[in-house]
Amino acid sequence: MEPITTDICIIGAGPVGLFAVFEAGLLKMRCHLIDVLPQVGGQLSEIYPQKPIYDIPGFPTVNAQQLVDGLMEQIEPFKPTFSLGERVNELEQLEDGSFVTTTNDNTVVHSKVVVIAGGLGCFEPRKPAIDRLEEFEGKGVAYMVKNPEAYRGRKVVLAGGGDSALDWTIFLADIAEEVTLVHRGDTFRGAPDSAEKVFKLAEEGRINLVLQSHIKSINGNGHLQEIELVDHNNETSIINADHLIPLFGLTPKLGPIAEWGLNVDKSAIMVDTFDYSTNVKGVYAIGDINIYPGKLKLILCGFHEAALMAQSAFKQVYPNQKLSFKYTTVYGVSAF
Repeated sequence: MEPITTDICIIGAGPVGLFAVFEAGLLKMRCHLIDVLPQVGGQLSEIYPQKPIYDIPGFPTVNAQQLVDGLMEQIEPFKPTFSLGERVNELEQLEDGSFVTTTNDNTVVHSKVVVIAGGLGCFEPRKPAIDRLEEFEGKGVAYMVKNPEAYRGRKVVLAGGGDSALDWTIFLADIAEEVTLVHRGDTFRGAPDSAEKVFKLAEEGRINLVLQSHIKSINGNGHLQEIELVDHNNETSIINADHLIPLFGLTPKLGPIAEWGLNVDKSAIMVDTFDYSTNVKGVYAIGDINIYPGKLKLILCGFHEAALMAQSAFKQVYPNQKLSFKYTTVYGVSAF
């Protein structure tokens, strides 16, 4: 197989990786993207395709798959290429400073710049300590919501105190017959506005909000039927449920990236916030996979990081070219 030659090799085809194609395209840089998942969109497409997102400028709300579809439409004029369903195994820097990236399917990409936009890297859901939890996986227990319509007219219990638990509680309140949110504390880690909406839904009687409690065990005959709760006084109660969705985040794993000589802190890549470069010249990290003082794991922040990265990458792709802009018919501006 002939090597693929491009300006930038982007590892990760999630929303931040896709937006990096747009920013690079404005500067006339070509991109090839590699992702271990069989489709673009990263976590949004694989785990949360129908999850509502509230912090994209210009959109009061947009579901995850709609955002991915919009990003693909936005980058279509720049003709990026993709290797999907492949994991990057090796990264080699050549004497001239360029890179050779090799996947598990022996796809070889030669590029002047490498951008790691792998989200959380390889990830798996954090599973709470609940008796018989794994026994009911696929039989009422799920760690993500792929199709909200599957919960229409059903009794759904969500557990967690972060943004995903709040957002899905709000969303499913209009779909499920009964929604219960269980949280160990009495305040939430998620966005204050979302927490306020959840409290209001509880006051209106549209959801059940069970605070200072946790799930001890689950039971059923071939499918989830009952959930045992324990409150802060160590008193137990039983509620009926058709579905349980524990939302306690994801456990990140960098995988082969951890062996590439990058500065890593707690499964995240350390970067310089001037341009989101790593300690290896020509390698950048943007999105949830990086870390720096004040880091916020928001798609919006990843978009900002992609824009600054592209400006810096341009100097490596075109070292003898001065960056300036002129008006064109494509998106209004272009480099040179």
